[in-house]
Amino acid sequence: MGKRYLLSAGLAAVLFAGPAGASELSRYSIEDLLSPCQEADSDARWGAAAEAECEQYLRGFTDAYLLTVGAGGEDGVCLPDLNRDDEVRWAFMKWTAQHYDQRANPAAEGLMATLKEAFKCP
Repeated sequence: MGKRYLLSAGLAAVLFAGPAGASELSRYSIEDLLSPCQEADSDARWGAAAEAECEQYLRGFTDAYLLTVGAGGEDGVCLPDLNRDDEVRWAFMKWTAQHYDQRANPAAEGLMATLKEAFKCP
């Protein structure tokens, strides 16, 4: 119970802290995450490994997001039930193309913005 609470509290702080909390995020940037996400589709030999790296980061982020925020859509985000990893990956790549000037920002910030823009509840 204690570890789950700490994880929830830590992720909640990141999710809701806004720009002030961003300085405490890892240095893993939007550009760092974008590279394996793109390689998943463009490299026949290493694509599977790149896809795994990308989707494992996305799955960890979305799982932690659902654990702390919940799946009820109270925050206006409704993640897809089917093929979530791939749907989030495609949405992230699209968001990054539209906000390329933010590629040096933390990956978590880009993913949070992606979820809010691409997966608005109906």
